[in-house]
Amino acid sequence: MLPRVPRPPGLPPKPLALRALDGAGAALRAVGVAAPSLAPERLMAAARRRTGLDDFGDASFREGLERLVDSLEREAALTTLGRLVARSDLVRLLEGRLRMEHEWAAHPEIARGEIRAPIFVLGLPRTGTTILQELLAQDPANRMPMTWEVMHPWPPPARASFETDPRIARVERHLAGVERLIPGFHAVHRMGAALPQECVAITAYELASLLFSTTHRVPGYQAWLESLDHRRLYAAHRRWLQYFQWRAPGERWVLKSPGHLWTLDALLAVYPDARIVQTHRDPLRVVRSLVSLCTLLRSMASDDVDPDAIAREWAPRLAAGLVASMRARDAARLSGDRVFDVAFCDFVGREIDTVRRLYERFGLALSADAEARMRRYLAANPPDKHGAHRYQFGRAALDPATERRRFASYVDRYEIAPEPE
Repeated sequence: MLPRVPRPPGLPPKPLALRALDGAGAALRAVGVAAPSLAPERLMAAARRRTGLDDFGDASFREGLERLVDSLEREAALTTLGRLVARSDLVRLLEGRLRMEHEWAAHPEIARGEIRAPIFVLGLPRTGTTILQELLAQDPANRMPMTWEVMHPWPPPARASFETDPRIARVERHLAGVERLIPGFHAVHRMGAALPQECVAITAYELASLLFSTTHRVPGYQAWLESLDHRRLYAAHRRWLQYFQWRAPGERWVLKSPGHLWTLDALLAVYPDARIVQTHRDPLRVVRSLVSLCTLLRSMASDDVDPDAIAREWAPRLAAGLVASMRARDAARLSGDRVFDVAFCDFVGREIDTVRRLYERFGLALSADAEARMRRYLAANPPDKHGAHRYQFGRAALDPATERRRFASYVDRYEIAPEPE
């Protein structure tokens, strides 16, 4: 009988097969059998073998890879499954770099693709950014980076097969596997191959993304990430958008990520005509919801997951992101027709009205067909479609009065009402 590894209360029990895999891996390591390697050179060699290519492009990604692997090895407490998943993801990202650079070299016309006045949806995690982007995705005029094309960007997506590409089914099978590994995950975070993907999944190809601190405990890597000049990363982000739109263009890009809060100044430097949609919600509610998400995600790769430590890690990080975004907005002095603020309490239940006002603010036409698509999508995807999300983690580590003071400048500026405990 395999021993049960203690897990935070509220987490689903680890499936027997996974406990067996992790137990076998630990036993093999105990007798000197090496764990799956995360050595950067070996990861890069694996990507080269899979693709037959060797040009990874701008070598700046190497530092991110090395920093991330170092943190995964020293800080993330990976299980055998965690190492296997991390290795698979890193090789996939490196393979994507090789494929994309090869296409750019073979087709220099990709660089002529223009990106005009993209819309960026940003805000704290768990504030409605996902459903808002999904609604905007129902308008055929809006081009989104879809989960399937971001996960497997080669071959370049094509407009003629955009809704039937075989990668869609491939990614759906992968996401179904995630739900089996983490039962109930769909209730916390909606997933789908044909749903829009966040920008953090694009900058993951640069090995510089907030995504990794969500899925793993990697404080050393995160400290390095926060020290970067993110203009380089947004320049790379722009190249990826040019690649995605090369054979599958749209009228306008609509992008989304909470990560833009921390780096809005760099975003506006690279996308000076960007239009900004920012969502707002009671930060204490956000922290508890995010802690629940991170606890679930990290539990797939590690048995050493402490929700209270995650709360203490993320609360000051979120506050810093809000302060950075406020400073960037003040410095940029964006005109009123380039910014649209959305209060979560006003958005829920009034989604279509919010979308109408957003289009009006940016001078865009919302067609009757697009609105009808959005209404059908809302009806087919109620908030509790995959079960209700209960905020089970983070309460013990957070003193409400302290947190209210931490977020006071943001709450005061946007007149955010506290939500019930």
